Amino acid sequence: MKKEDTYYLGKIVKKYGIKGELLAKIDTDEPENYENLESVFLETRGKLVPFFLNKASLHKANTLRLNFEDINTIEDADTLIGKSIYLPLSSLPELSGNKFYFHEILGFEAIDQNKGSIGIITGVNDHAPQAFFIIKDDQNNEILIPVADQFIVTVDRQNQKIIFNTPDGLIDIYKK
Repeated sequence: MKKEDTYYLGKIVKKYGIKGELLAKIDTDEPENYENLESVFLETRGKLVPFFLNKASLHKANTLRLNFEDINTIEDADTLIGKSIYLPLSSLPELSGNKFYFHEILGFEAIDQNKGSIGIITGVNDHAPQAFFIIKDDQNNEILIPVADQFIVTVDRQNQKIIFNTPDGLIDIYKK
């Protein structure tokens, strides 16, 4: 499996008990969706390797307790601590309405209700306290719009467009 065909779920953070179980911090709003995983991909030396699970259960808020096949000792578990966990993109539930996955809106046209076409969404930065769309206009200016429900009017998957209603002046500060 190629990394671009997967999404990041989380990271194995520590051992749990003495029988090789592990705890993983997962990056999701709906951790309960991952309680019955049968397998995951772990990143090992830059490659994704499939690992099968006997059981995956919710431990605390965003922590999964993982019981891997063939990982039965503390020593075996030690080798997996710190590994990133990935799942196939095909396993994501389909979203509708104005909900979207960041990867699915790349290449969508960004349109402001008042300004018209803003440009093309080239990325989403979610490493800051407030996630924001990264949009390139036809002059190659980078325009940043917060990922916030109050700015998103419509996500049009069929026509690959997102309609925004941005505050006055927001787009203008990025124009040269």
